[in-house]
Amino acid sequence: MNRYINSIFLISGIALASCGNNGTKQTAQTDTTAADTVIKPLYVTEKVMCDTDDPAIWINPADASQSLIVGTDKDEVGALYVFDLKGKIIKDKIVKGLKRPNNVDIAYGLMLNGKPTDIAVVTERMSHKLRIFSLPDMKPVDNGGIPVFEGEDEAAGFRDLMGIAMYTNAKKEIYAVVGRKTGPTTGGYLWQYLLTDDGSGHIKATLKRKFGKYSGKKEIESIAVDNEMGYVYYSDEQFGVRKYYAEPGKGDQELNLFAKEGFKEDHEGISIYKTGDTTGYILVSDQSAGQFKVFDRAGNNAFIKSLHVSTSNSDGSDVVSIPLNADFKHGLFVGMSDDKTFQLYRWEDLAGKDLKVNN
Repeated sequence: MNRYINSIFLISGIALASCGNNGTKQTAQTDTTAADTVIKPLYVTEKVMCDTDDPAIWINPADASQSLIVGTDKDEVGALYVFDLKGKIIKDKIVKGLKRPNNVDIAYGLMLNGKPTDIAVVTERMSHKLRIFSLPDMKPVDNGGIPVFEGEDEAAGFRDLMGIAMYTNAKKEIYAVVGRKTGPTTGGYLWQYLLTDDGSGHIKATLKRKFGKYSGKKEIESIAVDNEMGYVYYSDEQFGVRKYYAEPGKGDQELNLFAKEGFKEDHEGISIYKTGDTTGYILVSDQSAGQFKVFDRAGNNAFIKSLHVSTSNSDGSDVVSIPLNADFKHGLFVGMSDDKTFQLYRWEDLAGKDLKVNN
């Protein structure tokens, strides 16, 4: 357990609405239908007010059973919700009044005021800013927000933020890799920023590079970083998944383009389940099909299998591969569902007989 925790840390007014059975334990088995086998979650979160989009899992370093799920409620008067591991909303941690928060990701140990601070970083589409909050208290540390994609064409949507993924390198430098609703097809769709203390205990962002191709077919939203292996993956919707180096100094060449076949429509959420330093799985949402397609984390990212899940039109997702509590002994997978919830799966239910689990 400690091996995987350490790898994560070192390299890795709105009214609340809830729905009757949300936040209660489900039967974490599989339902067999005439068409296929559908994997069900163990828990479904309480509902957000407007529109769930993207989750991120924060692992509590002192007690993994007290870990949290952070999720965006995407609206022009949106919010960042926080849930416990049974899907219950923690009301005093909700961040309200965000301007269409799209995606969220988490990083560990950013030095602020001389102290390591865990952070949740959110793309606020309508303000063209990154919003950053300390964990687990969810207090702002961004001095009101950090503008990104400055100088780009606002009228064309080139500053409308969408995807975010955090990268922590071996030197413990922390970067934000940011995407937008649309951008150039010739390269430079993603911008990468180094996050540091501005000297007053707030975070500043320094642009380090622009990289990443775009097919022009639809948009790029989901981004994921593999800290240990040093790769960035992102979904070029209706086209494929692209792979680049995460370290700016290693160059901007595309390393792989995969997941081009077999998707019903949009390529969406990407999450990485790690079974070792260089082994595991990349899960990509086949949104309209109600599936997550599984690819090998190693090598050329070969396709392995499709997982049929009960999430509806799943967009963002996240996964961790360490034990959290008695419910999630081999890891937790969280997928967004378009009924204003996030669904919480045991990894072993997704893995079945074909995929490995961490013990």
